[in-house]
Amino acid sequence: MNNKLQTIKYLLADYLSATIAWALFFAYRKHSYSPIEDNLKEVILNDSKFYSGLLIIPVLWVLFYLFLGNYKAVYRKSRIRELGLTFMSSLIGVSLIFFAIILDDYVHSYKELYVFAIVLFIIHFSLTAFFRLIITTITVRKIHNGDIGFKTLIVGGNGNATSIFLDISNQYISSGNKFMGFVHVNEADNYKLAQHLHHYGHFSKMDEIIEKEKIEEVIIAIDPSEHTKIKSIITTLRNSKVVIKIIPDMYDIMLGSVKMTAIFQAPLIQIYPDIMPYWQIVLKRLMDIVLSIIAIILLSPLYIFTALGVYFTSKGPIFYSQERIGINGKPFNMLKFRTMVENAEENGPQLSSENDSRITPFGKFMRKVRLDEIPQFFTVIKGDMSIVGYRPERQYFIDQIVKVAPHYKLLLKIKPGITSWGQVKYGYAENVEEMVERLKYDILYLENMSISVDIKILFYTIIIVLTGRGK
Repeated sequence: MNNKLQTIKYLLADYLSATIAWALFFAYRKHSYSPIEDNLKEVILNDSKFYSGLLIIPVLWVLFYLFLGNYKAVYRKSRIRELGLTFMSSLIGVSLIFFAIILDDYVHSYKELYVFAIVLFIIHFSLTAFFRLIITTITVRKIHNGDIGFKTLIVGGNGNATSIFLDISNQYISSGNKFMGFVHVNEADNYKLAQHLHHYGHFSKMDEIIEKEKIEEVIIAIDPSEHTKIKSIITTLRNSKVVIKIIPDMYDIMLGSVKMTAIFQAPLIQIYPDIMPYWQIVLKRLMDIVLSIIAIILLSPLYIFTALGVYFTSKGPIFYSQERIGINGKPFNMLKFRTMVENAEENGPQLSSENDSRITPFGKFMRKVRLDEIPQFFTVIKGDMSIVGYRPERQYFIDQIVKVAPHYKLLLKIKPGITSWGQVKYGYAENVEEMVERLKYDILYLENMSISVDIKILFYTIIIVLTGRGK
């Protein structure tokens, strides 16, 4: 499947819709002011706002849709969901355009303003929905006919895996799965699914298989005896951009975990690779940049105070740079004000404790009110960190954590942060056991990631800093 071509189709359709909508709406407005039809064409063509609108407004609409993530997963669009999203985005976009561009125009009454807003919304929504639904309907039809589909890998090789494969393969309407093969979980002499699909080997090799075969979906169809491996399977898929589907049991169905996406498809719990909606991802990055710039400006006196405090209270450099592991396992250098004596780790990596003799007196004060962390706003602007995330660790300690809690690797799907849920609830960890204990809060953050949660964590972080309750 050609994702770029499909995206271009939606982009061109939206651009064309916005252009036609603006032209029709402009003509309607001019007609309401000057109802003489012979003069209408001349009035429209002689107005510079008509041409500037044709050049600017369609571009703004496309950028707005990009911000909302309308061009993500272009082959996985549902017509009903697409109609709902188009309605909401049209409503928000028309309101913005109306208040930014049209509100200052001459009108006879407020009633006329309301009429203009409604007309603009109806024209824009109708055209956008019409073109989008044509593209989506053609795509859905090709998927249902089996002309196009998603390369799929099954995890499991026996009863459940064979059943789900046969169920999906024999569907009257195709769900779009192009089965490439399967990986096993527990060792066995033979696998039932091997009669139907290629056997790639053990599930631990999934990363390589997904990359080599360009897998787009993974269906986890393990038997009850293999359920203890579910955490390891999900962890193995941590860096993949695949859609994960899991066979539910009756307990999941009764809890409401299984949501239908189509009438004819097999019931599966679906996990998408995106942790947050795309518009929230963009907004989070914008917040990181804006808040970091504001923080650097407002905290500039504290930067000077802290730098002087470090310089005059202990020997050594003012700043301390240390390699940490960030998003997708990529190393980066985290910058902090130095809180320990120089060469504090000459005997190898060590975690600090409350009564650590390596921490300077001024360093204890800095850690209490988090002053040592403020240089990290520069790292956030650079893009290696976020303001809210999880506390990044060194590879040395990650290797130890993973032995006890392999699900730590799930955190590597997101950027680490200056502050975190774990930092607010638990504070600094003094050993690997405490790191594992703090991990549950970071996993909770990962599962509940949103702009509103980030704001709450920021709020409580500020309270901890102001009250000096930091651990």
